[in-house]
Amino acid sequence: MSRTPDARARDTQTKQIQENITNVEKHFGDLCQLFAAYVRKTARLRDKADLLVKEVSLYADTETPNLKLGLKNFADQLAQIQDYRQAEVERLEVKVIEPLKAYGNIVKTKREDMKQTQTARNREAKQMQQLERMRQRNPSDRQIISQAESELQRATMEATRTTRQLEETIDDFEKQKIRDIKKIFGEFVTVEMAFHAKALEIYTTAYQHIQNVDEEGDLEVFRNSLHPPDYQSRLEIVRANSKLSLNRTGTSMSKSGTMQSRTSSRQRKRDDEEDDEEEEDDEDDLEEVTDDEH
Repeated sequence: MSRTPDARARDTQTKQIQENITNVEKHFGDLCQLFAAYVRKTARLRDKADLLVKEVSLYADTETPNLKLGLKNFADQLAQIQDYRQAEVERLEVKVIEPLKAYGNIVKTKREDMKQTQTARNREAKQMQQLERMRQRNPSDRQIISQAESELQRATMEATRTTRQLEETIDDFEKQKIRDIKKIFGEFVTVEMAFHAKALEIYTTAYQHIQNVDEEGDLEVFRNSLHPPDYQSRLEIVRANSKLSLNRTGTSMSKSGTMQSRTSSRQRKRDDEEDDEEEEDDEDDLEEVTDDEH
C-alpha cells in the first residue's frame, strides 16, 4: 500500500542524510590518505636533506679554510631547516591527519544513528501493513483493528522521535564538519607558512655564508700549497747560485779580454822591434854598396 506523506517525506530525508554521510566518509577518507602521503613525502625529504648535510660537511673537511668554513656554516643552516621540517611533520600529523582520521569513528556513529531511525521506520511500515491486512480480513473486528492502530501509532511516534533525533544529530554533524574543515585546512596552511617563513630566513643566512667565502684568500692558500716553503727555499738557493755563476762568468770574460789585450800589445811591440831591426839591416846594406862603388 502507499505510505503516508509523512513517511515518504521521512524516507526522502533519510536518503539525503545517508548520501551526506557517505559523501563525508568517502572524501574525508581520501583526504586523510593524501595528507598522510604528503607528510610521508615531507619526512622522506627531511631524511634526504640529512644525507645532504652529512655529505656537505664531509666535503668541507677536504677544502681550503674559507670555503671549508662557508660550507660548514651552510651545512649547519641546512640541518637547522630539517629540525623545523621535523616539527612540520609532527604538527601535520597532530593537527591535520588525526582529526581527519577521527571522522572514521564519527561517521560510524552517525550510521548507527541512522540504523536506529531506519529500524523505527521499518517497524512503522510493518505495523501499517499489518493494520491494513486486518482491516481487509476482519473489517468488523474493532478490537483487533483498534489494537493494530495503537501499535501503528506507537511505531509512528517512535519513528518520528528517532527521525527528530537524527535530524538534530545530523545538524550537529554538519556544523561540526564545516568547523573541522575550516580548522583542519587552516592548521595545514598555518603549519606550512610557519615552516616556510622560518626556512626562508635560514636559507637567506645559508646563502650569505656561501657568498661570503673569500675566493682570493682560498686561491692564495691553494697556490701556496702547490709551492711549499721548502720548495721556495730551494728556488731561492738556485736563483742565488745562478746569479753567482753569472757574476763569475762575467769576471772571467773581463780578465780574458784584458789578457788578450795585453798579449796583443806585446805582440805588436815585438813586431815593431823586428821592423826596426829590418830597417837597420837595410840601411847597412845600402852603405856597403855605396862604399864599393867608390
